[in-house]
Amino acid sequence: MSAKTKQKIMNLSKRQEHLLGLLIRSYTEDGSPIGSKTLVVRYGLTVSSATVRNELAALDDRGFLMQPHTSGGRIPTEMGYRYFVQRLLGEYDLPSIEKQMIQHQFHQARLEITQWLRLATAILARTSNGASFITAPRPRFNRYKHVQLISTQGRLVLMILVLYGGEVSQQMLQLADSIPQARLSQAAERLNIQLDGMNADQIGLKMRQFDWRLEEEVAGLVVDVLRRADTRSISRVHRSGLTNILDDDETRPAIHLLEESSRLATLLTGFESDNDDGVQVIIGGDGRWEELKHCSIIISRYGAGDDLMGEVAVIGSTRMPYGRNISAVRYVSDLITEFLNDYYVDPMPIQASIDNLGKIDL
Repeated sequence: MSAKTKQKIMNLSKRQEHLLGLLIRSYTEDGSPIGSKTLVVRYGLTVSSATVRNELAALDDRGFLMQPHTSGGRIPTEMGYRYFVQRLLGEYDLPSIEKQMIQHQFHQARLEITQWLRLATAILARTSNGASFITAPRPRFNRYKHVQLISTQGRLVLMILVLYGGEVSQQMLQLADSIPQARLSQAAERLNIQLDGMNADQIGLKMRQFDWRLEEEVAGLVVDVLRRADTRSISRVHRSGLTNILDDDETRPAIHLLEESSRLATLLTGFESDNDDGVQVIIGGDGRWEELKHCSIIISRYGAGDDLMGEVAVIGSTRMPYGRNISAVRYVSDLITEFLNDYYVDPMPIQASIDNLGKIDL
């Protein structure tokens, strides 16, 4: 955010904040431009329509509102929505009856993470009246489990690397000298003892301590494999409610982005929350995605620490009910986290949990 924009936000008066909040709430309900008289009548304001009109004009000048037609009412801009979400939204929680219904549906499901994620996407799409996306759980950082070195021909060696989570990588190595199988097996055994459970950064530090050239060379290749695995796109995204986006002329262009797996993966995994509750709201694509200029995205991360995590997201019109949808995303994210902790982490070690997830149809 630029210094000029920050100054605009700091200059908002309490009355302007109040009117901005009322206008956005009205607009998200009926989708029609809101005029000063409408606000006065609908909310029983004690100030005159002329006073409200002047304040709305000031908000328009500052970039929080815009007037589609000269003689018509006003609608929020992206800047207005952001200010509303960050400063005016306040606390909102799903009604207890809805929480109970959601919990009941999860309790009826089998204790299988795939079914839980499919159910969660359907619940979020129905609750938000938007499209919902949930990524399958994965480790944030891939970890070393086991390596095998097999002599094939001359200086060529086959390296078979197994990661926690079940991924297997095979790679041919060309060594400087021909090395007997017994020495290769010894090197693999040493690496398996010293590198078990480590991620790429940890192995990079550990290999500096090696006194053996072969082990150091193999460890360097292992680091390369792990780093590629860390940056690889997510393996599966569960979707629901895409027809809710298709039915809206403004949000329909988002379908093109959401159908491209690599761009969708970047969108869902590349966020960093700036809120204490771990939820981020992206309005209008934040200038990065033209297809999302009329959309808002609410994203939260679920999981058991860094070793078992995924993303929960709702995508819809910028005039979505933010309080309700933020609460829904947070609530479902928390339920999935509890599920993973109860059935895949505690009391099993985290790495065993990841192995078990790898055996499930994700």
